[in-house]
Amino acid sequence: MKSPINTRRLRAGLAGALMAGTALSGMILWQGHPANAQMGNQNGAISVPAISQPAVALPGFADLAARVRPAVVTITTTERATQVSTNSPFPPGSEQDQLFRRHFGEQPGMRGQPQRPANALGSGFIVDAEGTVVTNNHVVRNASVVKVKLDDGRELNARVVGRDDRTDIAVLKIDAGQPLPFLALGDSNAARPGDWVVAVGNPFGLGGTVTAGIVSARGRDIGVGPYDDFIQIDAPINSGNSGGPLFGLDGSVIGVNTAIFSPSGGSVGIGFAIPSNMVRQVVAQIQANGRVERGFLGASTQPLTPALARSLRLTKPEGALVGQVEADSPAAQGGLRPGDVVTKVGDTAVANPRDLARAIGAARPGSEVKLSVQRDGAMQELRVTLAELRDGQAASGKPAAAAENRGGPVGVALAPITPQARQQLNLPAHASGAVVAGIRPDSPAAEAGLREGDVIVGVAGRDVGDVQATVGALREAARTPGAAIALRILREGRSAFVAVEMPAQG
Repeated sequence: MKSPINTRRLRAGLAGALMAGTALSGMILWQGHPANAQMGNQNGAISVPAISQPAVALPGFADLAARVRPAVVTITTTERATQVSTNSPFPPGSEQDQLFRRHFGEQPGMRGQPQRPANALGSGFIVDAEGTVVTNNHVVRNASVVKVKLDDGRELNARVVGRDDRTDIAVLKIDAGQPLPFLALGDSNAARPGDWVVAVGNPFGLGGTVTAGIVSARGRDIGVGPYDDFIQIDAPINSGNSGGPLFGLDGSVIGVNTAIFSPSGGSVGIGFAIPSNMVRQVVAQIQANGRVERGFLGASTQPLTPALARSLRLTKPEGALVGQVEADSPAAQGGLRPGDVVTKVGDTAVANPRDLARAIGAARPGSEVKLSVQRDGAMQELRVTLAELRDGQAASGKPAAAAENRGGPVGVALAPITPQARQQLNLPAHASGAVVAGIRPDSPAAEAGLREGDVIVGVAGRDVGDVQATVGALREAARTPGAAIALRILREGRSAFVAVEMPAQG
């Protein structure tokens, strides 16, 4: 099973939906050289000198693999019936056939063909003696039938207890009629770059495959969602490894293999696993409630650049910059404002928006949290009672028409917010300011990433009501050579900040 992960920031493909691993055997580096070998004894055999003691010995993983394999399972799913293309060169329902139809769409001759169920393979592991199985959500997302094959060859029907799309974790339950071997979730925070790791799973349907490598990095954001915090590994994992366990040398599970970074779809030595500490929290909530409950703040945030930090009078670009606060949300009721920079949730430091998302998501709905924020150069503390996070959709807008001139020190041409522009840009009724209708090439506005269709609603911490007020505020802020001007804008229905840096000399 394979579901590519799309992100604009990655030029190579991120191939998701893995299903297993490979093993790195123990190796010994020997002293001694082939040049010292003696040839040509009376029997014609090659005579090799005695081998000295090994200089370096790498660990073997056979004992670890033997201990953990009984609790690693293969997952087979039957998905809803899909129409089969007579042009596909692959067996109907196979992974290759699914990929062919996904990438090339419906081919001539497909219509009217009989529908057949699609099968997919993944990996998983047992976490208690009663038969609770952990795997990836994308392994079972569209499944109508799920089966689990144990290491001893038994195949059992599985029930989906619950799924969490945001972290790609699913929990299954099987009944084997007897206690089952299971694995313990370890402490992923203890994993360090350079530590040995072992993956076990079902790559390309080759169940029970063992691979090994090291932790390459931690805290990776691959653009999948707000809770990205992946462990990067170089242990070979491929299609079919999805949902399989990643082990430390003590045999505890420190991650769930979930994606690979690959231009070809196969392993090139860059894989990603969900940390076990996150898995533990998600699994516990699914077991208790059948789903995951997360706190909801109601504020959209963005990272701080050095220019934005300077424009907001911050000493360093750390924290989550609030770009928009939803009306009647916990954030609004707690007094959070656009332009605030959240630096802590309780005692947990917030270095970027991901830290804030994880801290809020980990809090229970209805609980009160303390937010430490920087506002207008001063620290403040706010108390916010969180709601429950629900699925929602972001609005999108269309650009406004171009203006007639492109002047001013910042390099933008501004237009008023007309009823037509308000409708095209999906602006709220109370929004005021000026529409960016043109940008001069090579201007400070262009270098800052300002776009036509953006609506400037604030300049240097002050709200602006119309074009005239916006022009005046921009000219005043731009008088200081080298100034960084913080603009609050509405873009595609959402609020954000852009820092415009003026030249050091006029």
